[in-house]
Amino acid sequence: MRTSQASRRPVRCFRFAVLFAVAMSQPAYGELQLGSLFTDHAVLQRDMPVPVWGKADPGATVTVAFAGQSKSGLVDGDGKWRVDLDPLKANVDSRDMTVSSTKHSDEIVIADLLVGEVWICSGQSNMQMGTQAVKEIAALVPEAKKIRGFQVNRTVSFTEQESCEGNWEVGPPNSAVAFAFAHFLQQSDDVPVGIILSCWGSSSIEAWMPRGMTESVPHFKTVMQEFDADDETKQKIQSILAGTKPWSNQDDVFLRRQPNILYNAMMKPLVPFACRGLVWYQGERNTQSMFGMVDSPWFSRNSGMLIYGDVLKQWVTRYRKEWNRDDLHVLVVMMPGFGVALDSGPSKDPENPIAHSWAWMRESQLKVRELPGTGVSNSIDLGETKNVHPKDKLPIGKRLALLAARDTLGQAVEADGPVVSQVVTAPGRITVHFEHADGLTTSDGKPPTGFWLADDSKNWFAASAAIEGEAVVLSNDGLSHPLYVRYAFSGKPSVNLVNASGLPAYPFRTDTFQP
Repeated sequence: MRTSQASRRPVRCFRFAVLFAVAMSQPAYGELQLGSLFTDHAVLQRDMPVPVWGKADPGATVTVAFAGQSKSGLVDGDGKWRVDLDPLKANVDSRDMTVSSTKHSDEIVIADLLVGEVWICSGQSNMQMGTQAVKEIAALVPEAKKIRGFQVNRTVSFTEQESCEGNWEVGPPNSAVAFAFAHFLQQSDDVPVGIILSCWGSSSIEAWMPRGMTESVPHFKTVMQEFDADDETKQKIQSILAGTKPWSNQDDVFLRRQPNILYNAMMKPLVPFACRGLVWYQGERNTQSMFGMVDSPWFSRNSGMLIYGDVLKQWVTRYRKEWNRDDLHVLVVMMPGFGVALDSGPSKDPENPIAHSWAWMRESQLKVRELPGTGVSNSIDLGETKNVHPKDKLPIGKRLALLAARDTLGQAVEADGPVVSQVVTAPGRITVHFEHADGLTTSDGKPPTGFWLADDSKNWFAASAAIEGEAVVLSNDGLSHPLYVRYAFSGKPSVNLVNASGLPAYPFRTDTFQP
């Protein structure tokens, strides 16, 4: 008997157990079942082994047939099975996958599968912002013929889950950034693109961290110790999950600002689905302090801006371990311009380089590039002074797609804006040399802006700037011996330096002054 994927009874993700543990409600092992991401209309990753997994009666042999392949695996004593399909070529033609078991009369048929590029898109509210919120991106929807999305339903769990709720849909994901990225990536290589969208506004990076990271991240160990000891919070979480939906906004916010439990419910179930990589647009929640772990408000128990970069690198490394993929590519969206600065700093001026602004978060985010297989989409020329949810998302999608096209598809495209490579000091001037600076110019035809100079006094002065080839020469009449440069190092800098591809120069500083 053949059972289509569409007709299978939905699996409810969560039930409540004693001691405040939330465990997945699963059918009996005797029922042949597949992992959550294997539904009709799925996109499978090309050019790498494709794991297919699920549950069945222990001792049974499960066979997966797709695209001319037939792979079999034995169900273990826990009722789990997995087979790996050989690498698949990109294909726009709809095909079915058949899964059968020696101990079951039914076979599962997953219909209308494509093969192409698959990416997970995660983060907080700026990743969650819907496609229709940005008219330029919404206008691209009619062109999305080969883009499909799987949106992970937003919920939490005290324990790591194997399944989640969601279905592949024929059409783009409801995320302006994720869809824009998928659109331009699909345009660059003309293959299907699948986006797995797993995001939730207001969430910190700690919300998306597996508990095992307490072994390597000291502040996260403290956070989880506090969480484990907080019976009132756990009871409230359990009560919300057991209650009616939709949740109130207050309850929704309470859930998404907790540590670890988003990872358990919304990321762990995706492992080990074959994908090219992950796009990460998150950081706003971790900008509430410089040094992290402040006491109030309660949801400020996180890394803060200064150690976020080191945490992010460990987070990427841990995710690669989860997928057992050192080549899992990670693209990070740099925080765009935003004019709010912390009270802890010496200035609240959104363009002052000494303010405790998002400049420090951007510096932290850029540390991820110390790891191979990573990239940062520069958005320093974007954003709004007083709006944490700016609408200029189209350039972010374009720049992410350029990074992916160059670094994962091997295309010969310029994907970075100018990056500082050398700084030469001389009496009365500093010359900054750049890489990725072919055709170095400004977007408005005016002299470069956003540069500041200082000497050992630590006093910063706005610099006069002039382009010379692939370098910028800086000076200030008040500084006879400038030693240090900061560029675009403020909350909402005014910047115009770009290369011939129109990509903005990356922020940087050459000093080591402490904030």
